[in-house]
Amino acid sequence: MRFGVIATPASRRRGARLLVVLLALCLGACGTVSRDFGTAYRHSDAVAALPAGVQILALQAPQDLALAERVPAQPPSESHAILALSGGGANGAYGAGVIVGWSQSGDRPQFDVVTGVSTGALAAPFAFLGPDWDDELQQVYTDGGTRGLVGWRSLAAFVAPSLFSSRALRELIATHITPEMLRQVAAEHAKGRRLLVVTTNLDAAQPVIWDMGVVATIGGERGLSLFRSILLASASLPGIFPPVLIEGVSPEGIAVQEMHVDGGVNLPFLGVPEALPSLSASTPGGVRRVLYVIVNGQITARYHATAGNLPGILARSFDSWSNASLRSALAENAAYANSVGISVFITTIPASVDASSLDFEPAAMRSLFELGRTRAVTGLVWSRISAPPALTVEQQTGAVAPSVEAIPSR
Repeated sequence: MRFGVIATPASRRRGARLLVVLLALCLGACGTVSRDFGTAYRHSDAVAALPAGVQILALQAPQDLALAERVPAQPPSESHAILALSGGGANGAYGAGVIVGWSQSGDRPQFDVVTGVSTGALAAPFAFLGPDWDDELQQVYTDGGTRGLVGWRSLAAFVAPSLFSSRALRELIATHITPEMLRQVAAEHAKGRRLLVVTTNLDAAQPVIWDMGVVATIGGERGLSLFRSILLASASLPGIFPPVLIEGVSPEGIAVQEMHVDGGVNLPFLGVPEALPSLSASTPGGVRRVLYVIVNGQITARYHATAGNLPGILARSFDSWSNASLRSALAENAAYANSVGISVFITTIPASVDASSLDFEPAAMRSLFELGRTRAVTGLVWSRISAPPALTVEQQTGAVAPSVEAIPSR
């Protein structure tokens, strides 16, 4: 008796994807990004060429303090809410659904600060501008424009240091990031609200926080081009998409280029930086700030047998590292927030759901979007991981420490 394997359409598609990856890995050394190394690493000069305050090196205290000065101690809205959107590739459809469903529930606040990393950076401007932009946000993740992001037609290993070209991603950003969006972001920035996006500067080897309101205030083609480039860089996972070179001119007139990639390389999300003392202050009337974190992924991995090949081992290892990074970041943010009286609520894709950060097929993304929307509409989407201390004598004196645990918010 002979045993064989029946090649189903699904298995053939998986085999084709693996062949694409293996071929790209073999050819990856062929692609490069041309750089003038005489000036490419003068990143400090590049900062000087950018508008004042647009770029903050996240791991340097003076720049963190500059960010703290920029975020008002007294927010302009009555919600006192911060929204942080994580990375996650195609799983960003879940976060988009949560935002839209939140609007439909009638409970969505106006956020004083919105931060975004990777796919979260793409959604952040829409979340920042409010429910009037929900239709556009939904289109970004569900209208099929992401279909060509990874696949044979996007294979770029011959010409770029990545598996795939960023052409489709550039087109997606160019379609939805419009001059009108920039005008509205600039107007909200003038009111004191802040939109922050994270990239990773490979030359400086550290994360960079971009104040997108400052970028939007530039206006014109220059502002629009820079705004789009930052979003593209934040979503460009190294090895999957090529890095983005953001150009500048030094005070001496020397052209410089910084190499930026996915902000998730260093930060899975930008939540409550400890160097922001203004965030720890109580707001008028005793109301305290609330941080909402939309995790476009899963922090608890599903159990399944790992394929005994190189792509399977690498993919599973990356998922494990990503989950651990998210858990660590959540724990750090919750601990700090708890110490200064900031409530933290999170939402993640349930562990029971089959989700992949590289599955950009429209049907899969629409399914994730609908999952997030439905959970938000029904009020079952948020779990509390940090709560401000109750105003009791025991807790004020430190006799009782508030616990950090998942508690349904509704």
